[in-house]
Amino acid sequence: MKETSEGRAGLLYGIGAYGMWGLVPLFWPLVKPAGAIEILAHRMVWSLAFVALALLALRRWGWIRELVGNPRKLGLITVAAAVISVNWGLYIWAVNNGRVVEASLGYFINPLVTIAFGVLVLKERLRPAQWAAVGVGTAAVVVLAVGAGRPPWVSLTLAFSFALYGLVKKKVNLGGIESLAAETAVLFLPALAYLIWLGTQGTMAFGAHGAGHASLLAATGLVTAVPLVCFGAAAIRVPLSTLGLLQYLAPVFQFLLGIFYFHEAMPPERWAGFSLVWLALAILSWDALRTARRSRAQVEEAVAQAAAAPTASPATSSAVVPGPRTGAEAGTQAGTQAAAPATPSSAS
Repeated sequence: MKETSEGRAGLLYGIGAYGMWGLVPLFWPLVKPAGAIEILAHRMVWSLAFVALALLALRRWGWIRELVGNPRKLGLITVAAAVISVNWGLYIWAVNNGRVVEASLGYFINPLVTIAFGVLVLKERLRPAQWAAVGVGTAAVVVLAVGAGRPPWVSLTLAFSFALYGLVKKKVNLGGIESLAAETAVLFLPALAYLIWLGTQGTMAFGAHGAGHASLLAATGLVTAVPLVCFGAAAIRVPLSTLGLLQYLAPVFQFLLGIFYFHEAMPPERWAGFSLVWLALAILSWDALRTARRSRAQVEEAVAQAAAAPTASPATSSAVVPGPRTGAEAGTQAGTQAAAPATPSSAS
């Protein structure tokens, strides 16, 4: 009963996280006439303030000493901060310049780019279905580029920057709140300096359009941190395969907002490109679910064999494996051997 309750809560947290990320295009127009870079700077400054309060409440500070004493991790955090600032800034600019649909495409193709990074950077091997998905996704980008007369650079930049961010985060191995705190701490001084410079030039929007507008700019910290907190709560309660499927909620919501709320154009060639992307993601999701199911079945079979092992005769046991071994040890080894071949070889 408790596991069922935890799973249901995790699912709700996941839907909440990706739902908020999907609906965030409704927020950025509210902070106009502030420009994208000023909004980004406020997002960095206020995010750090909010996350610092959260860490203070949770009393989670021990990781800071370890991070400061590790130059390699500090360097990776700096790279992650730079990459995510590009991603955030471009996304805000895209939403406020009528390119929500193109931005949503970036997050649709992000899993495919992540897989490509796994092959090119981590030297991972793909299953045939994953190769097929990458091929169909590449064809989609070509169709969109030919139809528009130019590459979908907003989508590609968002996809590649977020995939690179994920790759760096994997190497840093910090929790969600801790990672956001470290990244925004790196970005805090440049962002604050930029806001101060805007103030000296008399061009800063903060405070120039009333208390309501200033409050909305300050709320960028909440808009950034709250979905991340929900995501962290979901990640420890639901399987990774479920999170992998939930991630498509965000670009779906963004896509629907782009068409029905912002009334962006969808010519036939754009529909064709998106259809190919969705086909690629369907192949990817089917392959991931099939692999997870097969891996689970193999682990269950290995555990069952391990549980039955003590009933075997001593002569048979000694013929198979010399020396004494407990049932728990047998189960651990069998489970590991069964799970290893079915472990997904990509970052999907």
